[in-house]
Order: sequence, then C-alpha cells, then structure tokens
Amino acid sequence: MEISMSYVLSLLILTPFAGSALAYLVARSNRKAGIYFTLAVAVAVFGLALYSYWFVYANTPPAGSYALMEKYAWVGTSYFGFDYLLGIDGLSSPLIFVSALLTIFVIIGSRRMIDRDEPSYYALLLFFEGSIMGVFTSLNLVAFYVFWELVLIPMFFFIGVWGGDRRKYAAMKFMIFTFAGSTVMLLAFLAIYLGVSPPSFDIPDLAGKIPAGVQYLPLLATFIGFGVKLPVFPFHTWLPDAHVQAPSPISVLLAGVLLKMGGYGFIRISIGLFPQASYQYAWAFMLVGVVTMFYGAIVAVLAKDMKRMIALTSINHMGFVIFGAFATVASGNPLGVEGAIFQMFTHALAIGSLFMLSGYVHHQAGTREIPLLKGLKTTMPRTAALLVLSSGAAMALPPFASFLSELMVIAAGITTHSYWAVTILVPVITASYFLWMIKRAVLSQAEKGTGPSDMSRIDAIVLALYLLPLVILIVFSFLIINPTVPVAQFVSQSRGA
Repeated sequence: MEISMSYVLSLLILTPFAGSALAYLVARSNRKAGIYFTLAVAVAVFGLALYSYWFVYANTPPAGSYALMEKYAWVGTSYFGFDYLLGIDGLSSPLIFVSALLTIFVIIGSRRMIDRDEPSYYALLLFFEGSIMGVFTSLNLVAFYVFWELVLIPMFFFIGVWGGDRRKYAAMKFMIFTFAGSTVMLLAFLAIYLGVSPPSFDIPDLAGKIPAGVQYLPLLATFIGFGVKLPVFPFHTWLPDAHVQAPSPISVLLAGVLLKMGGYGFIRISIGLFPQASYQYAWAFMLVGVVTMFYGAIVAVLAKDMKRMIALTSINHMGFVIFGAFATVASGNPLGVEGAIFQMFTHALAIGSLFMLSGYVHHQAGTREIPLLKGLKTTMPRTAALLVLSSGAAMALPPFASFLSELMVIAAGITTHSYWAVTILVPVITASYFLWMIKRAVLSQAEKGTGPSDMSRIDAIVLALYLLPLVILIVFSFLIINPTVPVAQFVSQSRGA
C-alpha cells in the first residue's frame, strides 16, 4: 500500500471544518461578509476537489487501489487499532467533485432564501461539507462511521430549524431512521473486525480477506444502513417529509450529496468487501432496485406538491444505482457499476437544479401546489424555461448525460437476464409525470391579475450552471466514466471469489 506525501485529502476535510467556525464569527459581525467568506472557503474546497479528481483521472489507480493515500496512527490498544486512512479512486473522486460544486451553488442560492440565524446556517453548511468529504475519502471503517454520523448533525438542524411548518417532525423522523440504520451498520463493521485474521478496520486490508461465512450477516446489516440513506423501498419513508420541510437549498444537498452516501457505501463496502455474499444474492438486490425504481416513479405521479414530486423521483433515480451496481456483480458486465457511478453524478446536478427551482417558484408564486401554478411561461419565463430544461435532465432526455447513465444501467441489467428489460418502462413513467407537471404549471393559461415576479438574471445563470456539465458530459462522458473502469473491473474480478 503506497502512501502519498500529499495532504490534499486532509485539506479537503479540514478546510471546511476550520472555515465553519470562522464563518460563524464573520457572519455574526456582518451578514454579507459572512456569505462571501463562506463562499470563498467553498471555492477553495472546490479547487482541492478539482485537483483530486483530475489527479485520479490522469493517474487512474488500478483495480482495488487508491490514489493520494494518507495514513496516520489514530488509536492503538492491545485490542483495537484505528488508522486515519484516506484515499480516493474512480468511485469517490466524481462524488467529491460534485459535492464541492453543489456546495458553491447552495451558498449562492441561500442568500435569498435564508433570512434568519444566518451565522449558524453558513457555519453548518461548511461543517456538512467537511463531513461529507470525510465519508468519501475514509478507507478505515471506524473513521468512515464517524464522518457518516457527523453528516447527520448539520442536516438535523437544517431541517429542524430552517424547515417548514412540520420541520420538527421531519427532523426527528430523519434522525431516527438514519441513526438506526447507522447503528446496524456499525455492528456489521465490528463483525468484520472480529471475523478476520489479522483483525483490521482498513478497507484495503479487508478486501478479499473476509471468509465467506462471515460475509452474509454484515451484508444484510450494511444493506439496512446504506438502504436507509440511498434510500430504497421500504426504508424510504423519511425522505419525502424531509425534502418537503427542508429549505430548498438544503434539499439540493440532501438529494444531491447525502443520498449518494448510500450508493457509495453499497459499492465500496457491501460489494467490495462481501463479494461472495453479494454474488449469491445479487438477484435480490437487483429486485429491490427495480421495486424502488417503479415505486418512486408511480407514487410521484400522484404528488401535487412540486417539491414532493421531485423528492419521490429521487427515490426512483436512486433505484438505478443499486440495480446497476448489482447487475455487474451478477453478470460481470462493467457497465452496471460504471453506469451507477455516472447516475449518482448526473442525478446530483439534475435533481439539485429542480429542488432549487421549486424554492424559487414557492418564493415568487407563494405556492408549490402544481394545480395552483398557472401560466409560468408568461409570468415567470426564466423560471419556466429552466424548469423545462431541468425536467428534461431528470427525464434522461438525450441532450443530457443522464440519458447515458440510465442507458448503461438498463443495458447491464438486460445482460443479466432479458426480463430486466422491464426497467425501460421507468423512464417512460418518469417522463409522464414531468410532462404532466409542465402542462399544468408552465403551458397553462395565466390567471388574470398581477403575476409573480421572475428570478433575477444572476440566479438564472447559476441555475443554468447546474445543467451545463450534463450537456458537456454527454459528449465527453469519458471524463467521468474512464476513472470508474478499474472500480468496475474490481467488482467483476472479485464477484463470487
């Protein structure tokens, strides 16, 4: 295991943590200065994330290996040894990149939608960013769990303090579901440590070393932990309430970043550490993915609240991730894992733009109820145009890279067995409810009287930037897919081994 002398990954984590405390102090003295300072820290973190991503792209580590690794002794006793071990590969680097990018967009969007307790809000934004960077870079299971739990703290306050009328209920439901799943996941980590010789919590040391008989219960336990986060049916019920009550900028982070923790965990830990158990039950995980895809799509058709509809379509899209990942386990076709990682990246931007738009619609029109929104094409032309484009990205229309990611996942599933071709119906259902929403809210006749004002040009430009990478990546998809190839090869080579 080659350890790098670079400290880029540690800076990715520590910069937002340090900036969090300073952002609180600066924002208390001057609101505008606090926002600018928070944005400056986020831009610095984005620079580190961009460097990390480009390093992996230019020096893609081979299957089962990692780049920019850092290792420090953390805790050493006669019974337990914990390492502070960091590293990234083609799975983590795209998620780090998109998380840093979305944080910048969220800070810019928050300046108009958050008007109370702003010092705490911006401090928690950076604390969230540091925690999520720790999740995606930690290669020690204990450190991974610590950062995993730290993410819950700011999200609980985001929903419970800055949320809607039922914010306390939604925040408690979010905490109960996610913390319970995390606790079960921790039991799996302990079982792994006690079941291998020599005992270790380091993922590179555990890969390929866990006996087959030890893999089954930890696989089930991690399914619960990661399944709650993704979320998959039936562990999804916390998500619509959390999204509806959370402020729109936080919904961007919730859907665009926090849900990806579940997909990341499935590929890095459930599949990476338990290949035999994953191979034996790949069909069951694929079935869970398909049920999640259809459930999220069908229930979204019934939603009247625009934000609730977008939340349910997130469940639908995350079903593709677990379906594609385990399609590679079942068939050995690398398209599944490559498509799953690509899907997480494209979903973060497409759904992020939709959640932010729902916030602008509510802020300007006073409602998110789709039947009550009339003639947005006339009253809010910029918002309407971006809503149509973002809906196209969520529908996986060919001008956007989300088309490629879903196509890759479905193709991988079909190579497993032809009956998985039924998944092609999911994008059809997805298109139906987005088109119905557009017909009612955008293409309808505006009511007489003074209509709501449109978003500013600056806000429209920022919203367009969510979609720009999706248009670029449908042509230059290799920028995301190439680094994922060794990850998919590792899954293909180790399945059932």
